[in-house]
Order: sequence, then structure tokens, then C-alpha cells
Amino acid sequence: MVAILAGVTPYLLGQGREVTAADQAAGQAWWAHIQTLAAGDMEGRLTGSEGYLRAAKYVVSQFDTMGLQPAGVNGYYQPVKFDVTRVLAAQSSLTLLIDGRAQPLVLGQDAIVPARGLQPNSVSAPLVFVGYGLHLPEAKYDDLDSPEVPFSSLKGKIVVFINGGPAELPLALKSYARTAPFTKALADAGALGSIYILTPKSMDFPWDRVAANASQPGMMLAPDPRDAEVAARHPALADQHAPMFSATFNPAEAEKLFAGTGHTFAELLALADAQKPLPHFDMKRSLTASIVTEKTHVESPNIVAKLEGSDPALKNEYVLLSAHLDHLGVGAPVNGKTVFAGAMDDASGVASVLEIARSLSQNRDRPKRSMLFVIFTGEEKGLLGSRYFAGRPTVPEKEIVADLNLDMFMPLFPLKKLHVQGLMESTLAGDARAVGAEHNIEIAVDPEPDRNSFVRTDQYSFVQAGVPGLALKFGWTAGSPEYKAWRQWLAQRYHSRDDDLSQPVDTAAAAQFDSFLGDLARRVANSAGRPHYVESSFFHRFEK
Repeated sequence: MVAILAGVTPYLLGQGREVTAADQAAGQAWWAHIQTLAAGDMEGRLTGSEGYLRAAKYVVSQFDTMGLQPAGVNGYYQPVKFDVTRVLAAQSSLTLLIDGRAQPLVLGQDAIVPARGLQPNSVSAPLVFVGYGLHLPEAKYDDLDSPEVPFSSLKGKIVVFINGGPAELPLALKSYARTAPFTKALADAGALGSIYILTPKSMDFPWDRVAANASQPGMMLAPDPRDAEVAARHPALADQHAPMFSATFNPAEAEKLFAGTGHTFAELLALADAQKPLPHFDMKRSLTASIVTEKTHVESPNIVAKLEGSDPALKNEYVLLSAHLDHLGVGAPVNGKTVFAGAMDDASGVASVLEIARSLSQNRDRPKRSMLFVIFTGEEKGLLGSRYFAGRPTVPEKEIVADLNLDMFMPLFPLKKLHVQGLMESTLAGDARAVGAEHNIEIAVDPEPDRNSFVRTDQYSFVQAGVPGLALKFGWTAGSPEYKAWRQWLAQRYHSRDDDLSQPVDTAAAAQFDSFLGDLARRVANSAGRPHYVESSFFHRFEK
């Protein structure tokens, strides 16, 4: 039965609810946080920068006024150390060698060399095409071990692969295979690196922005005395500290890789778009790369606050509500703008964590389990802050029962539907649907799996540590005005200087979302049993 809330007109599921004066006021309070966090003096909140530290102080001051308990290592803070790498593209080069002839590639136009991970100073190796590059032997699917290109033949090679995967593989599984299992498999095979070819339909924004953002510094978690212990408990959270070449190729220029191989990129792209099997073959050419980098170090904190639960036993267990504070900092002027303000990505999520924390802390009826409000650093650098916390939590690891994560949840239009990443993996699905019914919100799975969003948000760090997690965004129906608004936002504002305070946002809808998420957090915190992965979930194997 759908609950009828006081002062709200009865509704049909998924049709939204009437906007009230309370929604309007709560939306303005939410927006006020964003106005502070996305202001010019925060300088885009680059991990470890002075702007980030100013934003962190603001978040801490808000938690402090709520009377929350510091739950970091140094008060509210959990310091995290990073090794920083910047690729100097003007001094680096990529060259194809075909039948003994050198064909230089243009960095920025043909391909980029990302600064994430450890790039070697130089590499020269034959290229082999391995389809989608998915390494899933447990699912009886392995692009890195085919009759045409067996696993044993990858030693000393650079593998080339296209984003996507066959239709029969579960969506979350395809995204999972893009992460640590792929890198580890390449290292185990003795491969020297990989070239990842984007597909137009999986690209969030145009190639010129991909190339421009490649100048961003990359980061890795600095070596830590506890690394071996974390890797033993959670192999999926282990860092690869050995150099491994990687490049991302522009799909508009990808025919250069395949000319003369007997295959065309157009042919392979058509198969990928249709989620059909791809061939595997020796490309009969090599790549030579020279990569010049500069290295520095930085420290940047996660922020952790606690609202103690009301139940004498359950208060020792924790439900996490999380978002990331960092963004992309400052870049060269574009249309007069230099600051990547990150209003939606992810000042919006931090603002919601703050407002939900305020609401829960002011309510005399406290949740039975303790709530942990965690604001992560280093998300834009590869979920690093959340990976650090998931492996080295500031509360007993076994007592973390769930993570509800926010990352650019996108209140661009009225709230009728939510797309939930990780929905089908755990019993949290039942909680989300029950609270959705109470709020007249349709709860649905992620309809764009090729964007690999499941592994691109901080909840995934907890999934790898065996903790059930969800990430939530405003939903839409394909072809609808809401869908067009979402795609337009990605094309025009995502990771651009236009994700700022001038964009149109539905603040009342954001307040309604916060009300939903607060109720979901309370439901999970009050449930008699802990959330758990369902038996059919691949990620059940990570559960404690």
C-alpha cells in the first residue's frame, strides 16, 4: 500500500509528488551548500589542493554544528597520501610500426596516455586484438584466452580492446571485468600494456574534452605499511604498483589501428554496438611509446562523522551515507572560465549528505544502527579515497553493513524515477523499492551499462570489500525530455567548466530526493537483519 503523506495529494507510483513549501525551503538549504562548495574560491577542489582543504573545513564545520561525533583518525579527518603523476604530452610520443614503416600518432588527436597508474618510460611491443578485453573465467568467458590469441601468447604484447561486451553477460559483471581483474590478468600474462578504444555510444562527452582533461594529474595511493594486509583481506582492493602501459584511443581515428589487418573498426564497432561476439587476432603491427612524466606527492583527507545509533547492540554496526568532495581543479581558460566548479559533480552529493545528516541528527527518534557520514577525497583519480577507507576504515570493518552513495545524482527535472546502480546485487533492492513506493518513486536498474557507471562511483570500493552498496541518480525514460536533458548535460557540462552555479537545477526535487534517501538510510539502519548479497550475485563472493 502506498502511504499518503500529510499535506500531499494522493498519487500513482512513479508520477512524482506535489511540491510543497517545505520542499522549496529544504531545496534552498541544499543549494546553499553547493553555492559555497562550487564557488570560485574553492578553485575546483582538486585532491589535496588549498581549495579542497578549504572545502573540507566547510564540511567539518557543518558536521560540528550538528553535534555529530568526529570519526576519523585526526578528529573528523582521515589523511590519505597520494603519489602524483603528470604526463607531459608535448615531450611524449606514440608511433605505429607497420611493415617496418613508422606511422606517428598525434597525442590528443589520435590517443591519450592517461596519468593513472604507473606508466613505463618507454615500451615497444606487438599489438593483438582481444575483443572486449573481458577477463571472466568464472563466468566461462575470457577475451584474454581465446583459441586465436591464447593467454600464453600475451607475454610481451600490448592488447587492444573495445568497450562493451556480449549481451549474455550480466551488466555489473562486464563493468567489474574492466577493473582490477583485467590489470592483474595482464600482469600475470606478462603483457606490457593495453589500448582501450572508446565507442561513441559509451562516451559521456566529446573527444576534445577527453583529450583536454588528459592533462589532469593522475594519482595512486602511496605505498602504505598495511597494503599487504589489505590485499590479503580484499584482493580486489589491492593496488598494482608495477609499471603498465595504457592508452585510450579516439574512435574517430581508430581505423589507423586496423588498416591492413583484414578487419575494419567500422565492422568491429557495429558488432560491439549490437553486443555480439568480437574476433580475436594478431594485428601484425607494433606500437612504440615514449612517455615523459613528472612526479610529486600530496596528502588529502577523507572526512568522517558519526551519529550514534539508539539500540544498545545495533549501535555498534554502521550504515554509511557517502559522497565525494574532490573535483578537477583549475585549467586553461575556456570561454573565460578556468575553474572546474563541480556543482553537480559532486558538490550536490556532499550537500545532500549534509542535509540528511542534519535531519537525522535533529530527530529525537534516532536510527537503531549508527550512521557514518563519509565524504571522500580522490574519487576523480579512480575512487582512491573510498578505496583507502574501505580497506582501512576508521570503525571496525566487520560492522559496516551498507553504503548508500551519491555522485552527481542529477536533479535536473521533477523526481519520478531513480536509476540505482547495484540494485540487483543485494537485499538493499527490497529496501529501495519499499521506500520508493512510500515516496511514489519508481526504482529501476541502470539503463546505460556501457557507461560502466557501476565501477565509476565510490560505492564500488565497498562492493569490492564485501559490503552491499547502492549508487542512485534521477531516472528517465529513453527518448523523453528528461532523457534529452540528461544527455545534454553530459555533452555540455560533465567534467567541463560549465558544471557551475549558473546551470538550471530543480532544487525542490533535490529536497524530495534527500527525503527519500534519509528514509532509506533509516530503514536500513532499523532493519532487524543486516543487508546481504543475493546468492545469484557475482559479488556474493566478496561478502564477509
